[in-house]
Amino acid sequence: MEASYHTTQDLLLKMNPVAAPPGQYAQVAALVTALDGMDRAPTYELVGSNGKRTPLPDSILSVLERVAAVMARGDSVAILPIGHALTTQQAADLLGLSRQYLVRLLDQGTIPCQKTGKHRRLHLEDVLTYKVLRDRERLAGLRELSQMTEDFGGYVAELR
Repeated sequence: MEASYHTTQDLLLKMNPVAAPPGQYAQVAALVTALDGMDRAPTYELVGSNGKRTPLPDSILSVLERVAAVMARGDSVAILPIGHALTTQQAADLLGLSRQYLVRLLDQGTIPCQKTGKHRRLHLEDVLTYKVLRDRERLAGLRELSQMTEDFGGYVAELR
């Protein structure tokens, strides 16, 4: 069953990261330890408060291990389907860009897209890949600017 995101708000709500409150770090760390020591041969189950048992598939157990490891470090997690197609407005909102600027990037071939009739659709994975590359370039530019400032003795006079 594929998740449906009708509006950008629906998509962004699904992306709200979840973090363990500081008081639960020990419990999450204990879960990580328990999951690391699990033998994959038996079937694991989720037991509800009413005693109902639901088997956990290995794929869900693998996701649980990864989520618990991230949360044990104090980091947040967000889960979205990678193959989900976004509208240009959803992608622009996700990237913090105007839709017009995003369309310019699409026309330049910077981010791949597919046309369905007169509408463009983007894969979430492509948008996130662009975001990672853009963020790396920004960080590299900031480092270069900081280095140039240090090389030229910037801001030293203001501090004295």
